[in-house]
Amino acid sequence: MAAIRSIMRNLRQQSRAGPLAAQRRFLNLHEYQSLTIMNDHGVCVPHIEVVKSMSELDAQADKIKGDCVVKAQVLAGGRGLGHFKENGFQGGVLGTSSREELRECAEKMLGKTLITKQTGEAGKPCNFLMLAEKFQIKEGGEKYFAILMDRGAGGPIMIGSKVGGTSIEDIAEADPSAIIRIPVDINKGCDKKMALDMANKMGWTGAQGEEAANSIVGLYDTFISKDCTMLEINPMAELEDGRVIVCDAKVGFDDNAFFRQKEIFDQADDSQEDPRDLEASKWDLNYIGLDGSVACMVNGAGLAMATMDLLTHVGGSPANFLDVGGNASVGQIKAAFKIVKSDPRTKGMLINIFGGIMRCDVVAEGVVEASKEMKLDLPIVVRLVGTNVEEGKKILKDSGLALYSEDDLNKAAKLAVKLAAENK
Repeated sequence: MAAIRSIMRNLRQQSRAGPLAAQRRFLNLHEYQSLTIMNDHGVCVPHIEVVKSMSELDAQADKIKGDCVVKAQVLAGGRGLGHFKENGFQGGVLGTSSREELRECAEKMLGKTLITKQTGEAGKPCNFLMLAEKFQIKEGGEKYFAILMDRGAGGPIMIGSKVGGTSIEDIAEADPSAIIRIPVDINKGCDKKMALDMANKMGWTGAQGEEAANSIVGLYDTFISKDCTMLEINPMAELEDGRVIVCDAKVGFDDNAFFRQKEIFDQADDSQEDPRDLEASKWDLNYIGLDGSVACMVNGAGLAMATMDLLTHVGGSPANFLDVGGNASVGQIKAAFKIVKSDPRTKGMLINIFGGIMRCDVVAEGVVEASKEMKLDLPIVVRLVGTNVEEGKKILKDSGLALYSEDDLNKAAKLAVKLAAENK
């Protein structure tokens, strides 16, 4: 079951909107967007409406028969247990029993910042609310269902459980046999027979089994046709009225499929992202913001991780992971500096470049141009090794800037930490 737990842990991490997930190869959509896409593929979902301003709340609520559940639309898990930064209001997912209660909840959610266990203290802005029909789930009717790519299976794999509505990792830990795994031949797809087998194993039979199977076929069709990296339903539930519906959905999409899925990618909500991450993506830079004081600019992910570890080892703390890759231009170097400068916690910078594919003189030129253009007041330690290293060092030396050149990486890291500590 270690493999199962690993799969689900990766699934959670991919959908998590925390600080280490910002520079990811996945597009995430809001719940209302994902449910709309699923509905288009024949999946049974609740009746939902979207509210973007208080002025349209009543009109949207009128479209839903009966009472509403109001859900804050932010890209983070744990919304139900979250709270809003501005007013301390508890809960980003609440059932309401009157229009007055709905209006009160909406006013305290819309336009506010929701903090959950996955957002950190910064939280995420709630610019939309989703109103959903209020329904009663049959006792014991909550199940878990997901589809993701599995290297071990060599393609898509459907994962299910008779128990849902809670952490799948906890379910797997408590009872490994509760996890159902059905690999799917990507060339053949998921037909009604396979879907019905999964539905039966999840505990649905008869009319509910047929209904669940129809939705499973639709979910697989969504997964493949929309280039999803993962699709998680928790819970998929049987209601008191006999329906089997998708109650909550998390869907990730592969950024490499942008050329095929432009309509979906146009729905991305940039307000949910760190502005630094958005700027980095424009310049094809691999950036992850951290909470330290020494910024790093390195070429190569492995070297970047080693540099961050070394900074920590010598008593410092990295402010970011920033990999400029092997073919960075002067423009990209300058963009990287702008991103670094935008972080007020940064007090110093270590540039560690191994000139294999990348030329040291190009890096030096970018460093000098960026320093002059932005009038950087950060102490910058530069370590260049490899192709055109002498030319690069000459550019730095002749610049007239207060740049600290150091060939020894250990000494460079210690110097960067020391200068950052002195730069109050």
